[in-house]
Amino acid sequence: MRSNTPATVDSDELRIQIPAGGWVVGTVRKPTDESPRGVVVFHPATAVPERLYTGFAEFLATSGYVAVTYDYRGTGRSGSPREHRGLRMRDWMADDVPAVAAWARPRFGDVPQLAIGHSIGGHALALGHGSRGLAGFVTVASHAGVTATVPDRRERARVRLVLRTLGPATARLLGYVPGRRMGLGEDMTAAAMLEWSRWSRLPGYFFDDPTMHAAADAARVTGDVLAVGFTDDLWATPAQIDAITDHLTAARVERRTWSPADGGVETIGHLGFFRRALRDTLWPELLAWLDARAGAAPTQEDGNVRFRAGKPRR
Repeated sequence: MRSNTPATVDSDELRIQIPAGGWVVGTVRKPTDESPRGVVVFHPATAVPERLYTGFAEFLATSGYVAVTYDYRGTGRSGSPREHRGLRMRDWMADDVPAVAAWARPRFGDVPQLAIGHSIGGHALALGHGSRGLAGFVTVASHAGVTATVPDRRERARVRLVLRTLGPATARLLGYVPGRRMGLGEDMTAAAMLEWSRWSRLPGYFFDDPTMHAAADAARVTGDVLAVGFTDDLWATPAQIDAITDHLTAARVERRTWSPADGGVETIGHLGFFRRALRDTLWPELLAWLDARAGAAPTQEDGNVRFRAGKPRR
């Protein structure tokens, strides 16, 4: 089914079959009247619906990019969490993220491939999932989600209640987590909540999970990375963002921390960057970073990385 969003953006639904089982459902937005100058795939945060990224995806499409958004399996439009109760967070990172990246890579011509990962979506990219052949990727509010490091006492107590008590209890009792009723966003799978709960108690988050091999995976990631955080984010503090990026020892990492004042708004927090209020302030700064990487973007040819010049943005 095809529909047009306002201005110069075409929108199509996508459905991607995941080799491990199930389907990912999402949306492709692209410029109507010009060939794309690049592709940007959005890898979402935990329990955050695809629609949060609509405004920024349309902004990128009007700027000449193909923008791909989606829901992880068992969340939003990508299936019932009850039907996918066994899906863990690592499955979203290791299966869904690279599957969407692989789907997007050959479909829009020989143009630069970029990605934006929000929270766990950034974790996936930082661990090398879906990052092959990228001209660069951006992590937004991607942090080591260790409950003990949440600085605000009230928020720390709320997170501890959800991740250590209510979330695991409902996961075991119901076979899924009613995230909407808990203020977490979308409902989510039981196994994902149980894994999140366990990681949140480890001082190094999933880097302390010996079954993840996370430090070795992160150390193999190369290329340009922009890690963005916000001064009023109660979860993704600078130290906890650094706890992820410090493992990207072979990548060129740039860190930026923006305040609500930088964006001309009262709050940004963990989710607010993708809201349209920042269209004229912070969104152009992120676009400029993507534009710079699209200007000399790595592509894959016969297994070797080469560089190409991007087309100027109209």
